[in-house]
Amino acid sequence: MSELALFGGPPVRTESFPVWPRPTSDLRDSLIKTLDSEGWGVGSEAIERFESAFADFQDAKYCISTSSGTTALWVALKAAGVKAGTLNLDPEKVAASITDKTKAIMPVHIAGGPADMDAILEIGKTHGIPIIEDAAQAHGAEWNGTKVGAIGLGGIFSFQTSKNMTAGEGGAIISNDDDFMDACFSYHNCGRVKGGEWYEHSHLGGNFRLNAMAASMLFPQIESLQQDMEIRDKNALMLDEAVHSINGIDRVKQENGTTRHAHHLYITKYDASAFNGIAREAFFKAMQAEGVYTYAGYTPLYREKLFITNADEYPWLKDRDYGSLSMPNTELIADEQAVWLKQNHLLGSEEDTKDIINAFEKVTDAMNKEPDLFLK
Repeated sequence: MSELALFGGPPVRTESFPVWPRPTSDLRDSLIKTLDSEGWGVGSEAIERFESAFADFQDAKYCISTSSGTTALWVALKAAGVKAGTLNLDPEKVAASITDKTKAIMPVHIAGGPADMDAILEIGKTHGIPIIEDAAQAHGAEWNGTKVGAIGLGGIFSFQTSKNMTAGEGGAIISNDDDFMDACFSYHNCGRVKGGEWYEHSHLGGNFRLNAMAASMLFPQIESLQQDMEIRDKNALMLDEAVHSINGIDRVKQENGTTRHAHHLYITKYDASAFNGIAREAFFKAMQAEGVYTYAGYTPLYREKLFITNADEYPWLKDRDYGSLSMPNTELIADEQAVWLKQNHLLGSEEDTKDIINAFEKVTDAMNKEPDLFLK
């Protein structure tokens, strides 16, 4: 009988992995400093200090902080000239998908791994289309030695709770382009003009500003992020070497120009055919019983109720049949292959990482030797 914890054996691990978000004395001191003497909103020294430091860290001239990564995306797209009606693009068929309605290309640096920016920039240059990087998960990631985010026209980051830098909520836009950032400033600050009068407005913007307390929490994390990245790099390398030896568990490959991965997520692909047809969900249950939480991650968004319920509430979706939409690659990855580990699993000690490896090896070995236990 298998010694898997799922079937009554002792688990590989009973202790939790490093907590995230992580409160520190530096964050507490920074908050108190802002609370006491730096202002809490527009014009706060804490906001200016964070924006300047984050721009420097990400190899950019400018940074505007926002209330979330979502609002940063909206502001950046508006500033790039995108208006209502533009549809999403298939990143595998970007060049072939471009029409006269295409207003921007948005590569997503998913899990912290940079997209192929050389190819994407070339397409943008050929067609005169701006590139807006979604770097929400890619703090500190590098493409050909340059931090992502300002490689194209501009890019956005998220500081939501799970991210590698967090203030609970928050976002940022970075760029090297003056005109783009002037437009971003206006859209994120109620349409106001940078350097203009308080009631001087040039765009139909909103209040998407970051508050000073969040900025004061983020500033000390720029330094700690660099230390955390070194830990994640080391632990991810250990995992890569171990996973490489397990038939049926494949590490997601990095693009050739990637010189540093942010490791916001550690993603592998599960191949059921290598494990006697055992479904991925059985693998998840066995791993979780061993004390290592692996899970599926994203689901196809077009399956959400938003797209199939009340067209009167969402008139822009009227007459669009998302119920019949199928994207085979998306569904294969989401429904059958993707295996995620959250970034806090990579912040532990070498022994913590060995526990992850031991759980992978223990579970996959049992699935190969005793498949009937999983196929009942």
